[in-house]
Amino acid sequence: MIIPLRLIAIVLALSFGTVSAQAFETRAKAAFVVDLSSGTVLLSKNADDPLPPASMSKLMTLYVAFEALRDGRLDLNEELPVSQHAMSYGGSTMFLDTTDKVRVEDLLRGIIVLSGNDACAVIAEALSPDGTEAGFARFMTKRGKLLGMTNSTFANSNGWPAAGHRMSVRDLALVATRLITDFPEYYPMFSEEEFAFDGRAEQNNRNRNPLLALGIGADGLKTGHTQEAGYGLVGSAKQGDRRVVFVISGLDSEQARAEEAAAIVNWSFRQFAEKTIAQKGEPIAHAEVWMGRQSSVGLVAAEDLKILMPVLADNEVAAEVVYVGPIDAPITKGQQLAELVVTPENLPEVRLPLVADRDVPVGGFVNRVMIAATFLYQQFSGAPAGVM
Repeated sequence: MIIPLRLIAIVLALSFGTVSAQAFETRAKAAFVVDLSSGTVLLSKNADDPLPPASMSKLMTLYVAFEALRDGRLDLNEELPVSQHAMSYGGSTMFLDTTDKVRVEDLLRGIIVLSGNDACAVIAEALSPDGTEAGFARFMTKRGKLLGMTNSTFANSNGWPAAGHRMSVRDLALVATRLITDFPEYYPMFSEEEFAFDGRAEQNNRNRNPLLALGIGADGLKTGHTQEAGYGLVGSAKQGDRRVVFVISGLDSEQARAEEAAAIVNWSFRQFAEKTIAQKGEPIAHAEVWMGRQSSVGLVAAEDLKILMPVLADNEVAAEVVYVGPIDAPITKGQQLAELVVTPENLPEVRLPLVADRDVPVGGFVNRVMIAATFLYQQFSGAPAGVM
C-alpha cells in the first residue's frame, strides 16, 4: 500500500517577539554584514555587484597561500626570490628588489599588515601554474568559483587597477569567513598593528585597519583603496560569543571609511542579541507516525535553539514546524524529523532541527491491520483524516 506523503506545517507563536532593529543607513556604495555565530545577514546593499575591490582582493591571495601551507606546497621558512615584475609594483610595497630572497612568513605579514603589492606578486609567481602572476590570477578565479564566489574575477594578485578585476562584497565576506574558520592558526596575523620588515619600510610599517586600536573586538582583516574603487574595508570583530564579518566599499575618504566601519560594528552588537527560543529536549510539537506502535512522536530541540533577534521585543515571532509525514516507523530517539522555521521581522528565516523524543518501533500485526483499515475507510468514505 502506497501512503501519500504531505508537507505538514504546524504554526506556532513563540514567546520571544521582535521589534525591527533600526536599519543601518550606510554611506557605502556596497555593504554586507553577517553574524557568523548564527549565519544571519544583518545588512545587504548591492551585495552581488561585481566591483573593483582594490587591496581587499589580497584576501584571496592569502587564502590560496594558506591552502598551500596546509598542503605542504609552501613552508613558512621557505625563501622566495623577487622577480623584476614583482619589484616593479608601486603603491603599498615592502620595497623588495631582485637581490632579495624573502621568507614566506615575512611575505604573508607584508601582505596582511603592509598591504604589499610586491609581496603578493612574489607569492603569486611561486604558486602559479605557469609561473606568472596572470596564471595565478586565473587559478584564483577558478578556486573562487569552487568556494562559491560567483561574482569574482581576478586579473592580478593584489588588486592593482585592471580591466575585469572584480569582486562583490558578498564574495569578500565569504573569503574573509573562510580565512577565519579554515585557518585559525594564521588568523592572529590580521590583528598585528605593525611589521617593520628589515628596517627598510619606515613609511609603511603600520596596519591601515582603523578599528584595531578602538577596543571594540576588531581583529581583521583588510583595507583597500584606489581612485576607481574608493575606500573599502573587510572587517571582523568578536564580542563575547558573537563574531561579525562585514564589508564596505566605495566610500569617499579614509575618515568616512573609519567612521562607517566603527558604526557598523557597534550597530551589529548593540542592536542584535542571540536569544534562546527553546532548551535542549524541550517539546515543540508532535508528528504523525505511520505503522508505529504509537500514532505520533514528540518533536524536541536537539540542542539549545538560538536565533539572532533585535534587542527589543514585544510581539510574538512567527514560527512553523515543518516535516513530511506521516513518518514511517521505526523511529529512533534523537533522529531528526522536522525543522523549526523561525522568521524574525526584517531578518532572514532561520531553520533549526527538531528530533524525535523517543523510540517508536513498528507496530504489531493487529495494530498495523487496524491502521491500514482506518486509512482505507478514510480514503473511500471521504472521512477527514485524523492522527492514527
